[in-house]
Amino acid sequence: MKQRILTWSAACSLALLATATSAQGFKQANDKGAGGMRLKEAAGASAPASSRSTQLTPRSADFIVAVVNSEPITNVEVQQQYDRMVAQADSSNALSPSAMRRQALEMLIAQKIQLQMAAERNISVDSFAIQQAEENVARQNSLTMPQLQERLQREGIAPAQFRADLKKQLTIQKLREVEVDAKVKVNDLEVDQYLREQKAKAGVADSAVQLNLGHILVAVPESASPDEVQKLQAKAQAAVDKIRGGESFDSAVREFSDVPDGKGGGAMGLRPADRYPELFVNATKSTAVGGIAGPIRSPAGFHVLKVLEKNSGEVPAIVTQSHVRHILLRPGPKLTEAQAVERLEDYRRRVMDRQDTFEELARRYSEDGSAKSGGDLGWTNPHQFVPEFEEAMNALQPGDISQPIASRFGIHLIQLEGRREAKLNQREQRDLVRNIVREKKLEQSFNTWAQEARARAYVEYRDPPQ
Repeated sequence: MKQRILTWSAACSLALLATATSAQGFKQANDKGAGGMRLKEAAGASAPASSRSTQLTPRSADFIVAVVNSEPITNVEVQQQYDRMVAQADSSNALSPSAMRRQALEMLIAQKIQLQMAAERNISVDSFAIQQAEENVARQNSLTMPQLQERLQREGIAPAQFRADLKKQLTIQKLREVEVDAKVKVNDLEVDQYLREQKAKAGVADSAVQLNLGHILVAVPESASPDEVQKLQAKAQAAVDKIRGGESFDSAVREFSDVPDGKGGGAMGLRPADRYPELFVNATKSTAVGGIAGPIRSPAGFHVLKVLEKNSGEVPAIVTQSHVRHILLRPGPKLTEAQAVERLEDYRRRVMDRQDTFEELARRYSEDGSAKSGGDLGWTNPHQFVPEFEEAMNALQPGDISQPIASRFGIHLIQLEGRREAKLNQREQRDLVRNIVREKKLEQSFNTWAQEARARAYVEYRDPPQ
């Protein structure tokens, strides 16, 4: 790692497996953070769609339908993937059942090939990364961990299977980093071409709009009485009134929000609108940047949203910058992952108890180049860090310290010093464009790589037993 955590703006989607579309091409979901997904997407390729669907679908006989480099794929695995695809399909999906079942099989073949490649390269995922991904799924769905477990149970998804699917997705994500992401570069000519294309566009489809929303949740228990619901709605409205009366959004988050760990979610991260709940998108469609929407009601409770960023692919002139410090520990032969987490938790406790300053601990212990400046990474623009780091940073309020988080570089502890609105100069705007172009190239490169991996693999299809 260089003086900073390096720019790695490629979307690290944990929903990668759910987005493979055919044997000819496998498209990555453009989310901005590890664990940034809707709950159904996180369920993995082999999770049942829901308890209701499993009750309606007769139990299929099990037999081998394909062999991938000597490893079998069974009929039950394909049926489970098919059921999940049916549950997620919208009315515009014109695929026949047989075509969708074939698609389910091809998705499992792609997954099997990539997991085999990861095993050959000794790529593995540790328990802490899986736990972090699980917590991210809960946070993205505005749920506590117990609420996530209850939701999974209602959907007929076993927690062990959920974690196993997360592990597979994280493993493929790490494989992609090695095989594809590190090899993609962007030159100045490509940046210039993108800028010319944006100027030539007369209009942009709604699907291309990207949003970064601030979020306050006033949770409503499932057993709440009408009077309790009314009081909680009044609490959410009070948050709106205070913000519109001049109170900062960050202050309102700390005072009113029931998002897990007492955090308001803060900036949820710039991402395509279709990666937000449809309820949020519709509520903010006519809201200008800096505006407030809500309270709006969902099964989780009442939401108050602030539009922090909104763009349609063009380069934003003004962005929200963050000033952060971090401490990085790199697990290795002399330091296990669990020991690194334990040390960082101790550092966090010492800062919280005012026994040490974050700056001094970073100078003494951080294994990053920023250690000499007390872990100071300065004022940074959106998407300047790896997604998992940025996700954790965006969830903090000024003065907060994160729990230990894992990234491709090691285990981090993050302190948010502050946030500000800043106008980008021409060089900074070009840097943002470079990130956008790189993400597009990453998707194309991944598609090509996945097709080539599929072509090299031995795949034998088998007929069902007579």
